[in-house]
Amino acid sequence: MQATDPVLFDLIIIAVSIVSGCFGAMLGLGGGVILIPVLVSVLGVDVKSAIAASLVAVVTTSGAAALIRGRDSMSNYRVGVTLEVAAGLGAIAGAVLATLAPGDVLTMLFGVSLLATGALSWRAVDDTERVLPQTWWGRVLQLDGVEETKEGLKVYHVQKVPVGLGVMTIAGLLSGMLGIGSGAYKVLAMDTCMRMPFRVSTITSNFMIGITAASGVMVYLRDGMVDPTIAGPVLIGIVPGAMFGSWLVPKIHVSTLKKIFLIVIVLVGLQMMFKGGRELFK
Repeated sequence: MQATDPVLFDLIIIAVSIVSGCFGAMLGLGGGVILIPVLVSVLGVDVKSAIAASLVAVVTTSGAAALIRGRDSMSNYRVGVTLEVAAGLGAIAGAVLATLAPGDVLTMLFGVSLLATGALSWRAVDDTERVLPQTWWGRVLQLDGVEETKEGLKVYHVQKVPVGLGVMTIAGLLSGMLGIGSGAYKVLAMDTCMRMPFRVSTITSNFMIGITAASGVMVYLRDGMVDPTIAGPVLIGIVPGAMFGSWLVPKIHVSTLKKIFLIVIVLVGLQMMFKGGRELFK
């Protein structure tokens, strides 16, 4: 389609990018979970070019969503910056590995990551009242924060920081290698491992996604793998999509939409696994 009708090709990428940005901003999963399968399976784009364009899109989605969201008072910036040290290094390592790995392997791994993302996002949220002691890491790095609740401000103490750093390194590795935001893994690190409030975890994850992706995209830029004919239309569509998705968040019931979306990414994940495995083992 790209060779015979470039205008239609660009319009399709823009339309898909709008949808990807909208879902990415609403659900915090990153637009790559929609964008990459369509680029690779439907439009026939090389998987590495699709991953590079997706990382550019994730950076832009994170920034565009921040313009509308207006909820950054809930973000724990100290935790975010601390964890980004691990996530950024992981993203750079993942991007380097992606430039060396066969495209079929990346396609299959992307499918596996979608299934894992769906499983993590489907898990029950434990937001029960809990009083946890202050830890050495939280005290020294001043990571503890305050959550706004209906009952007023409540202090929370961050737990198991080394475990959170380990999970964040994996999130960065997957982000750089597969072009996804890895938001589900970031929330897992903060909510489940570090026992931060769920709302704080998701909002902190939203601003971290773009920083992680920016670390990985530098490797693709260095190796000349960011195709402007792909990344350009993606950027045109992703910004309004992300801003619209952030605007919609307080206006619609996201839980039902999230269930439908997760079913879709599980089906897409199975399809990508099958596609990559078939090419790899034929």
